[in-house]
Amino acid sequence: MKGVIMLQRKLLYSLAVLAMVCVCGVYPAMAQEGKKLKVLVVMSYEENNPWCMEIKEGIDSVLAASCDMKYVYMDTKKDPQGGPKKAEEAFSLYQSFQPDGVITADDNAQSMFVVRYLKDKVKTPIMFNGVNDDSAKYGYPNSHISGILEVWHIAESLALAKQLNPNFKTVGFIAKESESGRALSAQVQKEAESYPIKFAAFKLPKTVKDLETALGELKSQADVLFMDSMEGITDDSGKPLNSKELVSLVLTKSGKPLIGANRYHLEQGALCAVIKLGQEQGKTSAEMLLKAMQGTPVSQLPVVKNHKGKRILNVTVLKALGIKPDLTIVQGSEIVKTKE
Repeated sequence: MKGVIMLQRKLLYSLAVLAMVCVCGVYPAMAQEGKKLKVLVVMSYEENNPWCMEIKEGIDSVLAASCDMKYVYMDTKKDPQGGPKKAEEAFSLYQSFQPDGVITADDNAQSMFVVRYLKDKVKTPIMFNGVNDDSAKYGYPNSHISGILEVWHIAESLALAKQLNPNFKTVGFIAKESESGRALSAQVQKEAESYPIKFAAFKLPKTVKDLETALGELKSQADVLFMDSMEGITDDSGKPLNSKELVSLVLTKSGKPLIGANRYHLEQGALCAVIKLGQEQGKTSAEMLLKAMQGTPVSQLPVVKNHKGKRILNVTVLKALGIKPDLTIVQGSEIVKTKE
C-alpha cells in the first residue's frame, strides 16, 4: 500500500513539472501567475475615425478580455504635421509601459513610429494592419514584425455598380493626396484593364480648391466616381473637412453617383460598395500578435492580405436615381439609408 502511495505522489509530481514546463515554454509571457499580457496599439488617425473604430473592435474582440490594453491615436488625418510629435509620445509610452506586443494601424504609424523608434531596435513582436503600401517599403516583414495588408475591393465594387446601372461606362477615382491615396492609385493602375467599367482618371487633391478643380474635370470624364477616404482636405482657411462634408461637396460639384470605399461613405450618400472591413484588419493582426506573444516565432507568421468584403446598397440613393435593383442583387447585400 505504501508503495502505491509513493508511486501516486511521484506521478502527481511529474504531472506538475510537465504542466509548468508547458506553461513556461508555450506561454512565456504568462508564466508569472496572474500576469496579463500588455499590448500597445498605435492608430494613425483620430479616436472617433470610423475606420479606427472598426479596427479597434476587431482587436478588442481578441485581446481586450485577457490583456492590459493601451491605445494611442496619432490624429494624422486632421493634423498631419503633428504626427511626428504623436509618434514621439507613443514611444515614451512604449518605454514606460513595456508592452509584450504592439499593434500599429495604417501607414503613418509605420513610417512615423515603428520605422523610426522600434524596427530592428527592440525585440517586441509588432503586428501591423491597414497598410496600403507594399510592406517592403518599411522593411517588413522582419524578425519581429509582420501583419495584414489592406487592399480595396475595387473590381467587385465596380461590378456591383455596373449591375445596378449598365449605363456606367467610365469611372473616375478620387482620394486625398496621402500615403493611402497613392497606394489606391497604384492598385488601380495595376488592375484597371480588368475592371468592368473603363478607367477614366485618378485625382489626388490636397485642398478644397484642388478638389473642386478635379471634380470639374471628372464631370466630363466619368459616369460614376469611386471615392476613398478624404478626411483632412483643407478649405481656404486651413480648416480640415470631415467625411460627411466632403461627400456632400463631391456629390454637389460633380453631379455623379458615388461608389464608396468604406461603410460610412454609404451612410453619407454613396450609392453602393463592396467594402473592406476594419474588423478583419484588427482581428487578424490581434490573432497574429497573440500567437507571437505565446511563443510562435514571427518568421512563422507571414504577411497576409484581407479577403473579406461586404456588399452594401444605399436605398435612399437608389430611389433618387430611379434604380430598381434585381432581387438577386439585393439578396446578400446590406441595405442602408443616407443619414441626415
